[in-house]
Amino acid sequence: MHQPRTTQIMAHRGASKAERPNTVAAFARAREMGSHAVELDVRQCRSGELVVHHDPQLADGRIIAQLSKDQLPSFIPTLDEVLDACGEMWVNVEIKNHRTEPDFDTDDHRTDAVIDVLRRRVARHGDPRRYLLSCFRRATVDHAVKKWPELPTAWLTISVSNADELARDLKDSGHVAVHPEVGQVSQQMIDTFHRHGLAVNTWTCDDPANMATLIDWGIDGICTNVPDVISCSASSRWRIVSVFVSSMKSPSSW
Repeated sequence: MHQPRTTQIMAHRGASKAERPNTVAAFARAREMGSHAVELDVRQCRSGELVVHHDPQLADGRIIAQLSKDQLPSFIPTLDEVLDACGEMWVNVEIKNHRTEPDFDTDDHRTDAVIDVLRRRVARHGDPRRYLLSCFRRATVDHAVKKWPELPTAWLTISVSNADELARDLKDSGHVAVHPEVGQVSQQMIDTFHRHGLAVNTWTCDDPANMATLIDWGIDGICTNVPDVISCSASSRWRIVSVFVSSMKSPSSW
């Protein structure tokens, strides 16, 4: 058993078991439940607004990138509306940008638009380290680092074949974290990334027993659909405290 580390409770698309995922209500509920952080998905509609939605299309099959904001259902919020609802919670902004999807953005204009929103908010409210930008497309997070080096970035991945090699590469590229799928996570993997000064935030875990194991292993963040359940699980094993900007001296301290 490892010495306990701070573990963040990250509400996946908000409190997505209790409310419709990726809605203002879901993020407000996560805040009420005491989540330290939230994860959200960003796309862009035809009229240019950044909106929070997981899939590239609506339930009726219409493509979000081909619709204006006023053609979208009212429950789909803008990025700014969600960030307002999140209050002081730490926010993991996942940019949806996969080459197989109809809104694939090879030039990362969507990423630039997200960074513009975050820059504007940081200019008003403080430190860029209250946000984390993540994506499954490695080129997208690499682009973000070059665009705004002070903004923490993380690569999302399903599998990790060589943790040491990947950790060196991510660190050298300026990223602060890796986000592996929960079924691929091991204590050895976490230890390897920690040795290189990288955080490990996993997705998506709703089982209290698995949560407790991950906490034992020293995981930095657990993305979950049930942040109220993980609060109970975490408090029964370790004292879990949030990681806010005030405790972040630098990205390497994660």
